[in-house]
Amino acid sequence: MKFAISYSTADGVDPDKLVAYAQHAEDCGFEGLYLPEHIVLYPGAALGPFEFPPALPYPDPLDCLGFVAAATERILLGTAVLLLPYHHPVILAKRLATIDVLSKGRMRLLTVGLGTLPGEARAVGVDFGTRGRRADEAIDVLRLLWEGGEEGVSFAGEFFSFDEVTSYPKPHGVTHLPIHVGGASQAAARRAGRRGDGYFPGGALTPEERAIQLDLARAAAVAAGRDPGALEYTRWGSIDMSAERVDTFAAQGVTRIVVSPAATEPERQRDEMSAFAETFALRGID
Repeated sequence: MKFAISYSTADGVDPDKLVAYAQHAEDCGFEGLYLPEHIVLYPGAALGPFEFPPALPYPDPLDCLGFVAAATERILLGTAVLLLPYHHPVILAKRLATIDVLSKGRMRLLTVGLGTLPGEARAVGVDFGTRGRRADEAIDVLRLLWEGGEEGVSFAGEFFSFDEVTSYPKPHGVTHLPIHVGGASQAAARRAGRRGDGYFPGGALTPEERAIQLDLARAAAVAAGRDPGALEYTRWGSIDMSAERVDTFAAQGVTRIVVSPAATEPERQRDEMSAFAETFALRGID
């Protein structure tokens, strides 16, 4: 089992706090650090019963990860989730590859999703109803640009098109960056199987519903001629989860668990990370 940790937007955008958090996570032995994304919020924006405070500070996750990369050495960089339909994939391919090169191959936990706030889609000029098709097309564009050579590549889709273009630098030492698909819907599960390197569902689902969705992802991979066994399966966990709970996740096929501190004070957050690292025998604190 792999263990990663997320950084909460409620912790703000203090650069010293972000770096200290990432460095301690790395010292503890966490595999990766995840950041979320919202491009804009607005009064009344809600996810189920939770209403987002309009002033909640969501920094740009890729800018933050580039900043973190300069202050760390080993920890992998991730998003959970990057709102893919709201990014132009030609620009995004360049940004992601650049971070990967500058971090010496650590931009490897990219998780993309569709977004749930209609007002956010309107603000960036995207038809909310086309998010799924845009995301599918964007994944194809990202991989095409990363894999393309000096002769250039072309694409003609519903949303994006270009002729004989090249995109450099390339990701560090790989043909393309892994793309994990987030989302608790059956459509997200199928997208993960058809196009993803991993599946990272959120949501408040029952164990039975999660099993159905993992089966959907694997079946979609088979139908697309892909290896279902190569699909990584990431889930959210809690910082105080027991070894027995981790064993239960492993039995469900989970390959990575992402946790976040329950505390808000930096010192208590570090204590929680350290305790988790000790419980699960991650690399010890120096």
